[in-house]
Amino acid sequence: MKKNAANFVALTPISFLHRSADIFPQREALIYEGMVVTWSELRDRCVSMASGLAEMGVESGDTVAVLAFNTPEMYESHFSIPMAGAILNTINTRLDASTVAYILDDGNAKVFIVDSELSGVAEDALKESKNQPQIVIINDPNVETKKSTKLEHVDYERVIADASTDFEWVRPEDEWSPLSLNYTSGTTGKPKGVVYHHRGSYLMSMGTVIGWQLPNHPTYLYTVPMFHCNGWGHAWTMAAVTGTVVCLRAFVPEKVFNIIEEYGVTHFGGAPIMLNMLSNAPDEIKKTFTRTVNVMTAGAPPPAKVLEKMMSMGFEIMHVYGLTETYGHILHAAPQSGWQTMTSDEQAQLRARQGVRFPITEDVSVIDQDTGELVPMDGETIGEIVIRGNTCMMGYLNNPTATEEAFSGGWFHSGDLAVVHGDGYIQIKDRLKDIIISGGENISSVEIENVLYKHPDVGEAAVVAMPDDLWGEVPCAFVELMPDSDTTEGQLIQFCKENMAKFKRPKRVVFGPLPKTATGKIQKHELRKMFS
Repeated sequence: MKKNAANFVALTPISFLHRSADIFPQREALIYEGMVVTWSELRDRCVSMASGLAEMGVESGDTVAVLAFNTPEMYESHFSIPMAGAILNTINTRLDASTVAYILDDGNAKVFIVDSELSGVAEDALKESKNQPQIVIINDPNVETKKSTKLEHVDYERVIADASTDFEWVRPEDEWSPLSLNYTSGTTGKPKGVVYHHRGSYLMSMGTVIGWQLPNHPTYLYTVPMFHCNGWGHAWTMAAVTGTVVCLRAFVPEKVFNIIEEYGVTHFGGAPIMLNMLSNAPDEIKKTFTRTVNVMTAGAPPPAKVLEKMMSMGFEIMHVYGLTETYGHILHAAPQSGWQTMTSDEQAQLRARQGVRFPITEDVSVIDQDTGELVPMDGETIGEIVIRGNTCMMGYLNNPTATEEAFSGGWFHSGDLAVVHGDGYIQIKDRLKDIIISGGENISSVEIENVLYKHPDVGEAAVVAMPDDLWGEVPCAFVELMPDSDTTEGQLIQFCKENMAKFKRPKRVVFGPLPKTATGKIQKHELRKMFS
């Protein structure tokens, strides 16, 4: 027996769009600042954009980069770009121009779609980039302050208007073909390009439907940045259940509360910082809901007190864990019926754990780093989280050495240290890679250290995560100054601010000798003890 056109079709999440447009053409697909787009209209726009990209010379296997906020254009790009046979590369809107330039070069972008508000960053990036892609500008009519650009470009809406809705979209011949490219900061200053395939994103969408128990036609507020693991894959997930997606350009607590109330939002996701902002909002804007609003949160575990506050306001929180390399979440703190009899504080503690594997994740284990054996389920023995399944990346673009290292021994190695509790739930205890997760953003400690070392008065430097009530954790720098230096904490923070993305700068600098091993290696674990 062999595969044929009747019994095998390559899986792709793009098919979700066509099903929703065919069966529920008049249902609301997108809402943004009063504008409503139906599923039928959304498909027409995506097909036209795919056609327009093809007319610009985009071919199968090319990369199209997008630097944009959570607006309809960003959502459409998750369908239109793959429909042209291209690879979607969403870029973090908070990155500095040099990093954006590196991504454009490494990914070899053929077209660069940019929100006009970010055109300044794009201009600076293109001055450094060897690659000079064609530029498409998104002009959002809801932005009060308009920014002009010196870049030679075509308007996003003009591309759609001039293209055809009869374009025959490109279905992948192989479901293991690349679908998207996402960059992660990793453990070094240079980001690594993580490649997703169609099969993995399709299965991630299906797993989210099951794991989050999504109903048909939910109303989803897109607060997760779509540049993060393709917005955790929820762009495709919502197409699978014909949901209504409310786009949000910027997270403002008052606006979030109002949108949830006005549109009857049933689900949204976001980093713990967003939960902090909602739970600590002023009483005059805060709203409590009698119905349940389901929230998925990821990143550094939210404080139990924040979870308690959110639950008291009508929010049902599910904490998840994942990495860019695993398409987003692969563990979730799946609630158990027995938890309902516990106090709110006890429930919050349980919900803050990373949890158990998602339905589409074949295996997530915690292993001893020396022996490779599973650690006992005692809640105390620490090992490394390793993952195996269809939602592990294809590999790192242009980096076979890092890819081979990540997949050694038949597992994807997360670099995160954790314990396994008696009920099988996993809980992270530390990070091998020294990545700092601040407000849902991964910040490389090495990158900050490299910037600090550029300052003439810095002798030695080490950066670790410092707990923070608002952001979960923030960078803290420990610095040994050169002899006779009078450089201050404020001056070093300002220096970092001027030489890297602002959100990555250390929020505190501690001066003094750094603890070292006999071989001279800085002992970061000793520095972390300061915050215990």
